[in-house]
Amino acid sequence: MAQHSTLLHLLAGGCGGTAGAILTCPLEVVKTRLQSSQLTLRPLCLSEIHLPGMSVRLMNPSPPSPGVLKLLRAILEKEGMRSLFRGLGPNLVGVAPSRAIYFAAYSGVKERLNAVLVPESKKVHMLSAACAGVTSATLTNPIWLVKTRMQLEARVKGEMASNAVQCAMRVYRTEGLRGFYRGITASYAGVSETIIHFVIYEALKQQLRNSHHSLSPPLTLSPNSHDFFGLMGAAAVSKTCASCIAYPHEVIRTRLREEGSRYRSLIQTLQLVVHEEGPLALYRGLLAHLIRQIPNTAIMMATYELIVHLASSTL
Repeated sequence: MAQHSTLLHLLAGGCGGTAGAILTCPLEVVKTRLQSSQLTLRPLCLSEIHLPGMSVRLMNPSPPSPGVLKLLRAILEKEGMRSLFRGLGPNLVGVAPSRAIYFAAYSGVKERLNAVLVPESKKVHMLSAACAGVTSATLTNPIWLVKTRMQLEARVKGEMASNAVQCAMRVYRTEGLRGFYRGITASYAGVSETIIHFVIYEALKQQLRNSHHSLSPPLTLSPNSHDFFGLMGAAAVSKTCASCIAYPHEVIRTRLREEGSRYRSLIQTLQLVVHEEGPLALYRGLLAHLIRQIPNTAIMMATYELIVHLASSTL
C-alpha cells in the first residue's frame, strides 16, 4: 500500500510539474537573463581630470536594468523566437522527475513524521518540505545547471546554438563532474522558500476545508470545482509570499552557474553582488519570476491534488 501511495505521488507530482513548465518557458529565459551578470550595467569610469593638487575620476551612474517586456522584445528581435525556448529540453526532462521526487519525498517523510510528532503540525510540514527540497535539489542539480547555461547562451538569429548534450559535454570537459553541482549551495538555501511555501499552503488548505464544511450546499460550487479553484488560490498566495522572501538565492544560484564566472561560493557571491551592484540587484528578475511562477505553481499544485484525489477515490 505504501509503495502504491509513493507511485501515485510520483505520477501526480510529475504531471503537475510538466503541465506548468511548458507554458512558462519564455518567462524563465527572461528571468535567468535578468539574474545573470551578463546584463549587469556597472558604473562607467571616465578618464581622470587632473586639477592642481588633486585628481578626480568621473563616473556615469549605471542605468536601470531592462524590464521584462523590453528584454523579451530584444531577445525576439536579435535572437528569434526559438531563443525564448532555450533550455526547454532539460526543463521537460528535469521537471517531471524533480517534482515527482519532491512530492514523493514530501509525502513519505510527512507520513513517517506524523507517526512520531503531532500529526499535520507545522513542524511536520516544515521538516517534510526541507527533506523533500534537499533530496530533489541534490538529485536534479546537473539538469538545472545545463538548462541555465543554455538559457544564458545568446546567439544571433539563425545561428545554431548548442543542444543539451553538447552543453553537458562542454561542462564535463572544462569543469569535470563537480561542475554539474555549481550552485547547489544556493539551492539548499532555497529550501527555505519551499518550507515557507508549504507551511502557508497547508494552513490555507486547512482553512479551505473548514470554510467548505461550514457553508450550506446551495451557496457552494460542486465539491470538485470548489476544491480545485480554492487549491489554485492557496498555492498562488503561498508561493508569492515564499518567493518574495527567499528570492535572492535565485540570483546567487544563476551567478554561480555561469560559465567561467568569478563567483565561487554562496557568501562570496552575495557579498560581491551587493558590493558591486547594490542590494536591489538581489531582486533582479523578480517580476518575471512571479509572473511565471505563480500560475505555474497554481497549475502544478492543483493538478497534483486533483490526480491524488481522483486516484484515491477510484481505487
